[in-house]
Amino acid sequence: MWPARVAIVGGGTMGAGIARVFASHEIPTVLFDTAPERTEAASIADAVAGAELIVEAVFERPDVKTEVYEEIEAAAADSAVIATNTSSIPIAQLAAGLRRPERFLGMHWFVPPLLVPCVEVIPAPATDEQVVQKAVDALTRLSKAAVVVGDGPGFVANRIQFAMFREAARIVEEGLATPEQVDEVVRSSFGFRLPFFGPFTIADLAGLDVYADIFETLEHGLGPGFSAPEILREHVDRGEFGVKTGRGFLELSQAEGDHLITRRDAAYAKLAELRREVGL
Repeated sequence: MWPARVAIVGGGTMGAGIARVFASHEIPTVLFDTAPERTEAASIADAVAGAELIVEAVFERPDVKTEVYEEIEAAAADSAVIATNTSSIPIAQLAAGLRRPERFLGMHWFVPPLLVPCVEVIPAPATDEQVVQKAVDALTRLSKAAVVVGDGPGFVANRIQFAMFREAARIVEEGLATPEQVDEVVRSSFGFRLPFFGPFTIADLAGLDVYADIFETLEHGLGPGFSAPEILREHVDRGEFGVKTGRGFLELSQAEGDHLITRRDAAYAKLAELRREVGL
């Protein structure tokens, strides 16, 4: 079963955590780091020899990664898949200097790798589709939620996460709330929903017409940066308001919506209980 052997290049927080995930599934894994106390291999060449999957997890600097890729490609087997754990650098940019970009892709894990389910899988334009499928299959066997997304700065998770942080910081700068207050509002309001539902499901349940009205208020008070997205306007113009009309972003019928709300309420009650148990 693929991969039979894994090499992780970069033994920091992410690299060590990723190595632990593979090793915990009894997949032979070699961890290489420039610090001798963090690695059993003498060189990158020793680490990647015979590995079917090589995950690079070094500093978030293209020049550093490019130097590492040169060493990896010089020693890796022709059939080896090479993945980068970059959290923001476009994969096409990193693939540009490779001799064989068709076997290269992004594999963006989250902290801590052992516990966070999602791994973004990001193909470059030259990435072979079989390489993408092998990566998805391997991550699925690790019980990860492997989501194939498009290439671009920050990919999906960090683009959304940093947009939220930008607004949180501006709220503090404007004196509307302290960092502690912002954290409490986020984790106890829409953040409370996010373990179970993504933004489109939440919007469909709330009503896209309601969202459009809120955007109008935000745009009036905060400027064009808060204008309603065109894709939202298109749904509203067609009378597609979400669950209450049977069609929205996710096309949930009223019956499906009602069932989802029942599950939501049960999940929220459990989460509230868990928060009390752990003192949150």
